[in-house]
Amino acid sequence: MEIPENLKKRYSFDKLSALEAQRKAHEIAFAPVVFQVNRLMVKWGILEAMVRSEDGLDLQDVAALIKPVHATYEQAIYSAKILCESSLTSGTILLNEKDKFVISKIGFFLLNDPLVKVNMDFVNDVNYLGLFELEKSLKEGKPQGLKTFGDWATIYEGLSELPPDVQQSWFAFDHYYSDNSFNEALQIVFADKSIRNLLDIGGNTGRWALKVVDYNAEANVTVFDLPQQVAMLANNIRENKNADRISTIAGDVLNTQTAFPADFDAYWVSQFLDCFSEEQVISILKRICEAMDRGKSKLYIMETLWDRQRFETAAFCLAQTSVYFTALANGNSKMFYSNDLIRMIESANLAVETIHDNIGKGHSILVCRKK
Repeated sequence: MEIPENLKKRYSFDKLSALEAQRKAHEIAFAPVVFQVNRLMVKWGILEAMVRSEDGLDLQDVAALIKPVHATYEQAIYSAKILCESSLTSGTILLNEKDKFVISKIGFFLLNDPLVKVNMDFVNDVNYLGLFELEKSLKEGKPQGLKTFGDWATIYEGLSELPPDVQQSWFAFDHYYSDNSFNEALQIVFADKSIRNLLDIGGNTGRWALKVVDYNAEANVTVFDLPQQVAMLANNIRENKNADRISTIAGDVLNTQTAFPADFDAYWVSQFLDCFSEEQVISILKRICEAMDRGKSKLYIMETLWDRQRFETAAFCLAQTSVYFTALANGNSKMFYSNDLIRMIESANLAVETIHDNIGKGHSILVCRKK
């Protein structure tokens, strides 16, 4: 496996001492405990109160803060001890010279980094219980953890029926990455002045389609997605003044007999192909290729490629997100390693013309043409 130099510095050399490595191993062993404790440190406002306090908080201060969610003050004192001792030893809070608890740098990012919040809510609300079935999911190639929520083959089939808090965290996670990339993506797509008609494959809630028609007054978008997603999209876009330039086609892209509509200047596939197995991706790309005009059409694929990230932390987050696909989403897909995706594209009789990296929060856009 080839990885860039900025990732080799982290992934090719073991720089930890034996004691540091042992500590990391224990952190992994207790990771679910640390996660739930610090989730409550945020949810119950304890870290925020430490930021606001000039001198820090003692156990009585913390107990008084969280008393409203406890039956008795004694129970609140017990909770304060459990949470603060766990957080102190895991590094999210510190003990100052006055023997009071204050927030650490790790705690600061836990509290203030919007991506950390999105990831934490996604892991807790969507993934946490289902991840217990990871071993079974890996062995069988099916998202066995999805049974936590319902009896669907993939999470996408049940997306509109998920509990409201789960659905909210799922969409917040999905939209955070895409929304921070759309403005740059629009400039890349419409740098080609000939593009007027665009097919949005897997358009989800219609956010990209709305961005397109708001950005370019001459553009028309057709969204191609599952019937239930098309219905959700129609409800989301109806109040927009430019919604008349958005149309929909319902279809199942996984059905190998499903042909993609032809005569589009651009085919747009964003955060979509990572939802499918390699065999399914190649099938989808082949059918897109068949619909494309050799001389005119372009295919734009926007994905978060874990090995093309500017910062190592982003590569870490993306590699962990792959586990969600295994246990909850579909059982057979992942965040792409770029060489794998390029190989699939070429297998579908397409050629990568250009790759734009570092779009928004870590996306890459691969511009492809028919060979």
